[in-house]
Amino acid sequence: MTPDWIGAFFIGLIGAGHCMGMCGGIASLLSIGNQKPSPMIPLLYNLGRLSSYALIGALIGGAVSSIGELSQFNALLGWLRLFTAIFMIILALYIGKWWFGLLVFEKLGQRLWRYISPIGKSFLPLKHPSHALPFGFIWGWLPCGLVYSMLTWAAVSGSSLNGAGIMLAFGLGTLPAMLAVGVGASLIKRIQQATLFRQLGAISIFMYGLYTGYIALQLINYTV
Repeated sequence: MTPDWIGAFFIGLIGAGHCMGMCGGIASLLSIGNQKPSPMIPLLYNLGRLSSYALIGALIGGAVSSIGELSQFNALLGWLRLFTAIFMIILALYIGKWWFGLLVFEKLGQRLWRYISPIGKSFLPLKHPSHALPFGFIWGWLPCGLVYSMLTWAAVSGSSLNGAGIMLAFGLGTLPAMLAVGVGASLIKRIQQATLFRQLGAISIFMYGLYTGYIALQLINYTV
């Protein structure tokens, strides 16, 4: 396990309140047509969601690292890392509820989501609990500023394995909150929405973003 994976897990844990707000209604959707909803449904849904995160992380991380090896674009890699640092700072400002610019990026993803969402909705109502798995995989592409922030991190991770690991660790960080939504629990939600917990996490992410930006600027200056 790398420090990046640990950081991604922490971001998922801190920012999962946003996921609960966006996906909280999905639990009720999954129960439509089921008089006795199976406890496997939220588990399979989240397994599908995490699988989609890991796949896109692997694809983006592998693609960027392959291009880097072929073209030796160290300067561009430095700029990409700087972009990631900026995204991290924007994410910290959002989690701390100091600035909500991250929502702009969610709106950009709505265009693609209009074409993807009907595929997920085609599984509703669930005819079998196992159908929650592909449903979760599709719903993992729901436009989300948190996910987009982590994808910029996966892009500069250096390999498909690290890219997948970052996105999977992020997904695991959101898992306790999302399972709490599925079973109707509220304790985790109260903890994550607590001002002190949220702002301490936001400050930590902000500082890590500044550190990442500093490293990126060093790389850019080295290649100039």
